[in-house]
Amino acid sequence: MEGKMIGPGPYRATKLWNETIRLFRGGMPLRRHWLHFRSYDNSFTGSEAIDWLHELLKRNHNFGPEVTRYQTLQLLRKFMKNHVIEDVKGRFGKEDFEDNGHLYRFPPESPLKPLPQKPRQTDSSTLPRLPRWDDYEEVSSQGNLPLKPLVLNSETWNKRHSIAIGEVHECKLIRRKEITAKHLDQIWRAMTLAELQRGLGLQSLEGVLDSKHVNPKYIIHNVYCVNKQGIVVLKNKTDDLPHWVLSAMKCLANWPNGCDDKQPMYPGFERDVFRTVAEYFQRLKEPLLTFQLYEVFVNILGLLQKQQVASEAVQVCCVLLPPANRRKLQLLLRLMARVCHNPTLPPLNDAIATRTLMAQTFSRCILSSPDEVDLDELLATKLVTFMMDNQEVALQVPAGLQKSVEEHVSQLRRVQIKYAGADTDTSVLSPREPPTFCRQISREEFEEQRVSASQDAMVELLEGIIQDKNMSIKDKKKKMKQFQRSYPEIYTRRFPTAESEAAVFPEKPSKLKPQMMFRTLKKPFQQPFQRSWSFRA
Repeated sequence: MEGKMIGPGPYRATKLWNETIRLFRGGMPLRRHWLHFRSYDNSFTGSEAIDWLHELLKRNHNFGPEVTRYQTLQLLRKFMKNHVIEDVKGRFGKEDFEDNGHLYRFPPESPLKPLPQKPRQTDSSTLPRLPRWDDYEEVSSQGNLPLKPLVLNSETWNKRHSIAIGEVHECKLIRRKEITAKHLDQIWRAMTLAELQRGLGLQSLEGVLDSKHVNPKYIIHNVYCVNKQGIVVLKNKTDDLPHWVLSAMKCLANWPNGCDDKQPMYPGFERDVFRTVAEYFQRLKEPLLTFQLYEVFVNILGLLQKQQVASEAVQVCCVLLPPANRRKLQLLLRLMARVCHNPTLPPLNDAIATRTLMAQTFSRCILSSPDEVDLDELLATKLVTFMMDNQEVALQVPAGLQKSVEEHVSQLRRVQIKYAGADTDTSVLSPREPPTFCRQISREEFEEQRVSASQDAMVELLEGIIQDKNMSIKDKKKKMKQFQRSYPEIYTRRFPTAESEAAVFPEKPSKLKPQMMFRTLKKPFQQPFQRSWSFRA
């Protein structure tokens, strides 16, 4: 009974809790046991429950083979407190689950966690809208502007080149109002949430993250305020790790070269240093990934089979952290990775491998929920192990998000041309900026598209003049003459011969003028002059 894979979605932690209970109750072997000369049917011992559930969790895709026997014991103790199981005398809650021959049983009804009711759709549960700048400041009007056509659709080309054929006589150069810090915050917040939703593959972030907990100031600081190694640099040094913690972490990370010569060296010194670092992080009031982002990181666990996708999702989620938390997380994960790959460092625990020790020691101080009955140990250990193994990639600044935001802001800051009577504006790039469309293209592609698209648009414009039934023949001929002077090559391809041009304006049969008709009719009656002789004598 390996169970089904719980993918990303709202309330994933609660669904995993209920799925684990369902598998445990449905598959745990029950039989008759004797205790103090009395038999108990449908029961099991504590050791039997740990053995069976441990194997189940290791085979389950939602947890994996990293689950330890001790973590399974901790989970069963949570089951005991939440009345998922009880001892054979019906006691639970205050009783503790033991790894021995003590007998336990299932209660008649298992209290599965109800999924939270779907709240009403509010602004806090939907993605914020990107700001639209509808207010403009006019800087010039009336005049031909030395601008190159940049938009690759025929409608805009018609408006741009209609100046050459006399359709539009006025245009205005406009510039958007200055983008304030508040506008930048809105852009970063909206585009980060959109990127997170896309990375998790969700239709909505409802039930996963409340957008009011997203601070755009944190995002901007985490993206731009970093050193050469990509570690966040804090403006307020009081939020940083204490000096003695940094010294201890440096000592372990660079062992044996990181220790100060003034420090005493004795057998077991490295274990004391490790214990010092662990105690500091375990005393933190809140996990480094914060309680508000718990459900978001639990959803990333459903993507671990696709390492690249999961790493990108972790990148976006980690920029939501307060800068102090992100810096501590970066330093801690780097320490954990270096300790695991340092062959010169003596074992820090005789019973547990170093990699397992790192994950178990720091899992709860990195990820945990405010509700103590959740699967904190199992989920946190799996996520922390993944982040430790991929810390070089997972904690980088998401380059795709940064590029998208910067291109969007650059687009908003561009000036525009607005033509009289035009419904849409034509963006104008500054001379130093490369052309930017829905996707970045090379200059060769742009030139090819510009030529082909412009010619197609002008052919369409010429056909529009020809087919316009509301325009008189005289106006049509005038417009076509103007078009021929402006675009002779396109005009020649449309009318290669005089006959093809004449076919557009067929000649009507001519009517004779009245005086011409008169001369025609008069001609038969004309007689040559003849001299006559008089009969008079």
